[in-house]
Order: sequence, then structure tokens, then C-alpha cells
Amino acid sequence: MKHVDIFTDGACSGNPGPGGWGAILRYQAHQKEISGGDPSTTNNRMELCAVIEALRLLKEPCEVTLHSDSQYVCNAIEKGWARKWERNHWMRNPREPALNVDLWEQLLPLLDRHRVTVVWIKGHAGHPENERCDRLAVAAAERARF
Repeated sequence: MKHVDIFTDGACSGNPGPGGWGAILRYQAHQKEISGGDPSTTNNRMELCAVIEALRLLKEPCEVTLHSDSQYVCNAIEKGWARKWERNHWMRNPREPALNVDLWEQLLPLLDRHRVTVVWIKGHAGHPENERCDRLAVAAAERARF
């Protein structure tokens, strides 16, 4: 299996508000940057979109190291929260529905396709790829504003 490093970030001006996401995919000496936005969204949705869109670009099953500063995304994947929500018909607990179900329904099959290891990184702490993803996400959020 090929090994791909993916770095992601999401940004939102207001929560909800105009938002953007950015991702870097790195395979050996090759690197690709992608981004996108939404005129009315949340930060967590943008964090999820970055991961989804990056994984969608992979043409075959890969070993992926996913680097994200989103504890929401990292914990939901690593601690199995998203799978539990799915098993419980998208309920976080008996009284509280899970959020962003439409995006989790897109992400979970991608996680099944690839062998993903999640690495949480501290945001806005000088990590070069995280800082670049943040700039991509902020620029996409600005474009989505109009």
C-alpha cells in the first residue's frame, strides 16, 4: 500500500458563517493542495470537509497518516465516537442527535477504504503544514463570503 500524509484544517468566520477548508496531500516527493468553502457553515463541518475531500482524491486504498488540529474530528475517529453514533442511529446519547451526520456518512466509508492513522497537532503553533492549511482554509472562507 502507498503511504500518504494528509494535513487538514477548517476555518469559519462566525460559527455559523462563511467557512473554508484546506488540505495538503503528500506522497513521496509529490504534493497537492486543495481547498473549498461554503457561504454558511460551521468550523466542524469545514474540518470534516477537508478530510473527506482529501481522502476522495486517493485513487486506490492507501495507508494514510491524517494530521489535524480538530479534536472533534480526531476524537470521533480515534475514540470510535462516529461509529457509535452510526450504530445508535446517529444519536450521541438517548436525547441528543449527532451533528454533521451527512458528512460522517460520507467519511466513514472512506475510512473503511483506507488504513488511516490519526495524529492530532496543536493548531496555530507553527506547524508548517497546519499553518499552510489554515491559510488555504481562510482564503477559501473569504471567497465563499461572496
